Amino acid sequence: SKIETESRYEIEVEEYAMRIQIEGRILGDIARNHVIPTAVKYQNRLIENVVGLKEIYGKEFKKVAKEQMILIEEISEHIEKINKGITEMTDARKKANNAKNAEDTAAQYCDKVKPYFDVIRYSCDKLELLVDDELWPLTKYRELLFTR
Repeated sequence: SKIETESRYEIEVEEYAMRIQIEGRILGDIARNHVIPTAVKYQNRLIENVVGLKEIYGKEFKKVAKEQMILIEEISEHIEKINKGITEMTDARKKANNAKNAEDTAAQYCDKVKPYFDVIRYSCDKLELLVDDELWPLTKYRELLFTR
């Protein structure tokens, strides 16, 4: 019947919005509590290395530590993009949760919240490639190929 179809539609729409909300929360949690702290830890190691090279080489350290300094800057840029993306995604989620009905909520989650997933994930993926394997707390993509 028409009423039953509308009811099922509304349930599906609410479920969609809830799934995107949960995925957004998990993405933000993993990025802020695992990815960023690990990246900062690795960045601090690199900074210590640069400081040590400066002590050894004096003014000439910039030639020797050039790659480490580039890496430090790259890591900082990705951390900033992740933090900004999570903050903006959280704000978009709050707005979506205040929508007037389930359909508007789902539409806002689709159009306003979900696009941040790609932004945040891109920088997380780049940090995965930059950070030392020893420090990285999560399974890396290439490791997933060999995990059973």
